[in-house]
Amino acid sequence: MERFAGGSIAILAYGALEQIQELCACEQAKGKYNYLIVGSGLFGATFAREVADYGKRCLVIDKRPHLGGNVYCEDVEGIVVHKYGPYIFHTDNDAIWGYVNRFVKFLPYIHRVAAKSDNELYSMPFNMFTFQKLWGLTSEAGAKAKIAADTEGISKPSNLEEQAVSMVGRTLYQKLVKGYTEKQWGKRCVDLPSSIIQRIPVQFAFDDCYFPDKYQGIPEGGYNRLIKALLEGIPAVTGISYQRVKEAFPEIAETVIYTVRLTSTFGMVSGGWSIGASGLSRKRWIYRIIKDRLW
Repeated sequence: MERFAGGSIAILAYGALEQIQELCACEQAKGKYNYLIVGSGLFGATFAREVADYGKRCLVIDKRPHLGGNVYCEDVEGIVVHKYGPYIFHTDNDAIWGYVNRFVKFLPYIHRVAAKSDNELYSMPFNMFTFQKLWGLTSEAGAKAKIAADTEGISKPSNLEEQAVSMVGRTLYQKLVKGYTEKQWGKRCVDLPSSIIQRIPVQFAFDDCYFPDKYQGIPEGGYNRLIKALLEGIPAVTGISYQRVKEAFPEIAETVIYTVRLTSTFGMVSGGWSIGASGLSRKRWIYRIIKDRLW
């Protein structure tokens, strides 16, 4: 049986159901877990830490073969690689920054992005460096006037293309939004709903930092260290889905905290739910659980 320092269970030498069976047997005298937390990403791990510190008993499960969700990191020839894409921790909140630094040291990192179009590099998100290179403009007033004149007077956008043009103008859309968006979604922008793009960040200053937040960084050694520290002393089983746990142990916990995509368990398909909408609903629901049942 392999364990993290401090007792958090990671990948064990036998099946996940057997792991949970053993945990339930060890905990039988104490009754049900207070919380079954589905998903071991930043939200799931942080929730587990908080309820455990308040004396609640919880079990974390994840159907992936590792902890950490999308912030999981791999060691590739001594280099820490973010397996599911880069994640930069950023916040303006002093309390949040102090909280995460309790568990791991953060290395300073400022994210800067350049977009390539027609063999030219443009600063992103849109800022005065972008407007200077594209139009030769150096003033905020000039940039705002240029964009306003390029929005084509669209007041009620019916698709993503019209939404983007109404926000940043036809030139910026064609050069730096359209191609990337269509590649990301696998559809033409005119066939995508306008609701996908609620805002396009524009900075009318010579500032090419991607995030404006006061605190920015990446955990030293990667996010795995942060997740392990958050789950110190908390049982966490990988390689098993919520469906399997529910079928095998229907009375395992008083409350389920579901932190992963709703579509992955409840069979929802596109059209009735969007990822953004389900995420927002989930956050509100979990907030109610915390407010009504924990404190």
